[in-house]
Amino acid sequence: MFATVGTAAPTSRAGADVAAPTEAALGSEAQRERRKRILDATMAIASKGGYEAVQMRAVADRADVAVGTLYRYFPSKVHLLVSALGREFERIDERTDRAALGGDTPFERLSSLINSLNRANQRNPLLTEAMTRAYVFADASAAAEVDHVEKIIDSMFARAMADGDPTEDQYHIARVISDVWLSNLLAWLTRRASATDVAKRLDLAVRLLVGDGDVPKV
Repeated sequence: MFATVGTAAPTSRAGADVAAPTEAALGSEAQRERRKRILDATMAIASKGGYEAVQMRAVADRADVAVGTLYRYFPSKVHLLVSALGREFERIDERTDRAALGGDTPFERLSSLINSLNRANQRNPLLTEAMTRAYVFADASAAAEVDHVEKIIDSMFARAMADGDPTEDQYHIARVISDVWLSNLLAWLTRRASATDVAKRLDLAVRLLVGDGDVPKV
């Protein structure tokens, strides 16, 4: 679903660290390895069959765990897919460097990041569809997983705009742009908008909220 794009170390909307679950929280090394196998299996199945193909028994079989064990780690396929989505965004943040983003202005850097994410999403539409549907369908029981994803995305967008530490206004703008990005991703997945349409809409949204090189707003 995602490719390496330029970002820095993760921070939250308020500027504090956006931490993935700690090793202690994830349990022993064996438990962490089991969790990794489960998420890897989920992504492999979703990549070939989309949301509907992700069935708990199929994931358990591919990950070589008992179905009961799978449910202890993840209560539903929504939890599975949103957790996998969060892990992918964590990897983007960890592997990439903000300096790799093209452009000298907030508009150029944020546009570069969004375009990179869009290209990566479009390369694996079935996986993108599965993770996005789960993210949208998630109810209160998956609030922690959804919140983790939101904070990483907000942080990535805010830091793309900032020359140093993001301001509070930049975090607020990042949240709005994140919502616009998600709505356009859904439009593309449901074939209500082409990739070109999405690119134009997001360019306009970023230009209006952030300003371009001639008229910066942040």
